[in-house]
Amino acid sequence: MDLREFQKAVYPLKNKLFRFAQRMLEHSEEAEDVVQEAFIRLWNRREKLDQYRSVEALAMITTKNLCLDKIKARRHPVENIENHRQFIENMPEVTREDHSDIIHGIHLAIKTLPEQQQMIIHLRDIEGYEFEEIAEIVDMNENAIRVALSRARKRIRELLNKSKEYDYQRN
Repeated sequence: MDLREFQKAVYPLKNKLFRFAQRMLEHSEEAEDVVQEAFIRLWNRREKLDQYRSVEALAMITTKNLCLDKIKARRHPVENIENHRQFIENMPEVTREDHSDIIHGIHLAIKTLPEQQQMIIHLRDIEGYEFEEIAEIVDMNENAIRVALSRARKRIRELLNKSKEYDYQRN
């Protein structure tokens, strides 16, 4: 694969890979570094990329593994609410007024999920991947992904309903 083919196949994935890495790492600079490293690794494999059924799936797997390596290197999780605050502050005014509490609640609820469920819900509900593609990325079978996604969504609903009841009782 030459440079032009690589640019056609891999460069359009940049934003997806970045969003995925940012969701996992909760840090924009680290996410950019991971995407850059993923591109380097894919470039180094460019002669063999034609052997893969999906270059996109390979790119996502590479990004996921690099993110997991970064997380493991931290040795302890860091809760970064600052990113959530910045996300909400940068939303358009109309959306911010209408949905900021809900969006914040959803982000917090997602953070309570196990890491694998967080990854699956991001890939399916945010990135729009099909179950077959997610199965390849996270190395699980499709039925297990469906079950994990269902449990994740149910848990998020429960947490959001619980917070609504709490807010209702406070007022």
